[in-house]
Amino acid sequence: MEIINSILNWVMKKRIHDIDLFLKYPIEVQNEIFAQLVKTARKTKFGREHGFEDIKSIRDYKNQVPVYTYENLFPYIEKLLNGEQNVLWPSEIKWFAKSSGTTNAKSKFIPVSQEALTDCHFKGGKDMLSIYFNNHPNSKMFTGKGLAIGGSQQINQFDSNSNSYYGDVSAVIMSNLPFWAELARTPKLEIALMSEWEEKIEKMATTTIKENVTNIVGVPTWTVVLIQRILEITNTKNIHEVWPNLEVFIHGAVSFEPYRKLFKKLAPSPKMGYLETYNASEGFFGIQDQPDSSDLLLMLDYGIFYEFIPLENVDEQNPETIGLEDVELNKNYALIISTNAGLWRYMIGDTIKFTCLNPFRIRISGRTKHFINAFGEELIIENAEHAIKKSCEVTHASIGDYTAGPRYIGSESKGSHEWIIEFNELPNDKDQFVKMLDKSLMEVNSDYEAKRYKSMALEAPVVHFAPEGTFHRWLKSKGKLGGQHKVPRLSNSREILEDILPLLK
Repeated sequence: MEIINSILNWVMKKRIHDIDLFLKYPIEVQNEIFAQLVKTARKTKFGREHGFEDIKSIRDYKNQVPVYTYENLFPYIEKLLNGEQNVLWPSEIKWFAKSSGTTNAKSKFIPVSQEALTDCHFKGGKDMLSIYFNNHPNSKMFTGKGLAIGGSQQINQFDSNSNSYYGDVSAVIMSNLPFWAELARTPKLEIALMSEWEEKIEKMATTTIKENVTNIVGVPTWTVVLIQRILEITNTKNIHEVWPNLEVFIHGAVSFEPYRKLFKKLAPSPKMGYLETYNASEGFFGIQDQPDSSDLLLMLDYGIFYEFIPLENVDEQNPETIGLEDVELNKNYALIISTNAGLWRYMIGDTIKFTCLNPFRIRISGRTKHFINAFGEELIIENAEHAIKKSCEVTHASIGDYTAGPRYIGSESKGSHEWIIEFNELPNDKDQFVKMLDKSLMEVNSDYEAKRYKSMALEAPVVHFAPEGTFHRWLKSKGKLGGQHKVPRLSNSREILEDILPLLK
């Protein structure tokens, strides 16, 4: 295993030279990708409708193709879901990454082409390891196995011929891994892709205990659930007693800060490392390339062309975008992507800030809309408004104001959402209101539903029934009465909750 580890270490480091290329010539690399994307898709349905044959420059592209949201692009995606091909991208679309966050349906279905798998997601995975080995030349990662905590996948129910599949992006990636990569991971695919999470966590725990796990890749939420179950089964105090060679946790999807203290307890070895990635359903965008900084290197040669909208302009009817050459430090931008899976000038909903311009490094700063995503649930304002309306109808209540945020996972507690709600008319049954709120959120948000399954990752929401005038007093204390000042509905931190909770006393 030591020899294999050394060989793979050398192979991974070779990619660093390719990364150096886009570090030196970022604009040129992006321009080349742009030209290749437009040329490749010129004869697709989307390409013909938007005059790709006539596009000679990025300015032409901006003039002929508007910025798209998922809802705007869905008529094209729907054709793909129904089995039609050559709609957004010329190669066959057999996979869709499923996620929540859309305003008009429970789930989004993001097309994933073979090019996106090979040149984006897989390449990102290899680069992630290359960067890690470059920073840790004495790593023994390949002397053991990587534990991957993924989602599930199923046959596409929209296609009558059942020629395609959809699932969490992690499941799409794992289902398409080459055989040699499968040998280096645990548990077996049939367990990793199980849809029943309670049974899945149990089988993952029992089958990986005796493996030599050196690295874990996953979302912090489910990783905590799995580790805590393993510690229960083995009656151990920390995960190093089970996997003494565990050296790194590679994470993404949600902010790691709320979990950092808990992971220090679960994996207390001073040698334990952490590597953050920015890998979404729409593509692989960034990797933490410096051990002493949480900034993410923007990966520029994955078949993705980037544009940016200053956040203050994002709600304009035809917002003007800028390229990498014009971005500024520490300014919020909405991220716009064009990809080798046929997402054209697509606003993914994330906002980023540039922390360095040479090379281009970023931090994820939030979303273009109010949201909670502390556990990978991607709860957006439309979900909350729907659930509150339904709960009020059932319990004959009337809402005045509300706000909500996360209650983080602790060593002895699971996570949940915490709501402060002020009513004009109180519910006739407060318990029923809370139950209906929870149920309605599960109905409109598949990721929230998955995290709430048997309360494995998320417990039922905690609701505070605020006295009349609570939010008025809070706004007044902040000097924000009147005008355009509003109570933030959803927040991905506890700052607002902690500010208002004392007023309930």
